[in-house]
Amino acid sequence: MNNRKAGALVLAAGVLWGIIGIFSRSLSAAGVNAIQITALRSTVAAAGLFLFLLAKDRKKLRIAGKDIWMFLGTGLCSIALFNIFYFMTMQRADLSVAAVLLYTGPFFVMVLSALLFGERLTGAKIAALFLALFGCVCTTGLINGGSLSLFSVFTGVASGFCYGLYSIFGKFALRKYDSMTVTFYTFLVAGVGLLPFAQYGAVAALAAETPSILLTVLLLGLISTLAPFLLYTKGLSAMESGKASVLAFAEPLTATVVGVFYFHEPLTLMSGLGVALIFLALVLLHAPVPVAGRTLAAAETRKIR
Repeated sequence: MNNRKAGALVLAAGVLWGIIGIFSRSLSAAGVNAIQITALRSTVAAAGLFLFLLAKDRKKLRIAGKDIWMFLGTGLCSIALFNIFYFMTMQRADLSVAAVLLYTGPFFVMVLSALLFGERLTGAKIAALFLALFGCVCTTGLINGGSLSLFSVFTGVASGFCYGLYSIFGKFALRKYDSMTVTFYTFLVAGVGLLPFAQYGAVAALAAETPSILLTVLLLGLISTLAPFLLYTKGLSAMESGKASVLAFAEPLTATVVGVFYFHEPLTLMSGLGVALIFLALVLLHAPVPVAGRTLAAAETRKIR
């Protein structure tokens, strides 16, 4: 798989993540809280992938016991913890502030990738990252000002750090395992780790009153959880983790479009500017750059192979 195809997979993952609001808002309106939503989406994704691998390729369910640390990293340190910190931030700050702080993740990914994997911090990467981050700020309205407590800043940045850790731990895991194996054990560990906080009895009681909750949970777990993580993890296996993390900025761009056309939220001039900046960052990052008679994309792909 070449660098362009890998990037397309990551972009597709961002789009599917971006439509998650359609399902999560429906569940929230029915009385399901954020922790329960995270636990349910992880459990459904793990169960769905387990059944698929059980029928198609059982070998991909096998891992070495010494490698469990990789999946503790992707499942607990990343997926579970970033959601917990994210929810804590949303309780104490505006949702727009929580979203922007969450997307500090690529900063950590680029620095850690340079230290751990020797990935170059090119001018294009840095420029694309700042364009995308500023685009997020504009899209969420944070640029209009506001005050934050130190604790909110801490939990918000912590959510971004844990969010970015998926690309780091995932890179280690992909050196030994197939992307489906990595995705399955990530969600399995996350689902088990969140089990003490899920209160599934309360969810069952809500589902008895509103049966459509079950369908929404399935759609959330398969369309906006399992599918994008499979796409992202597969793309990550053939490209730099720093680049993949910035391409995933397609998520807030898609979320903005969903908000405008599905939920009929107003699109302000500042929000429109933010969408344009994120799109420009994606184009800048994904465009091939000539390097001594070949493209940078081709050079990076050859280096990874």
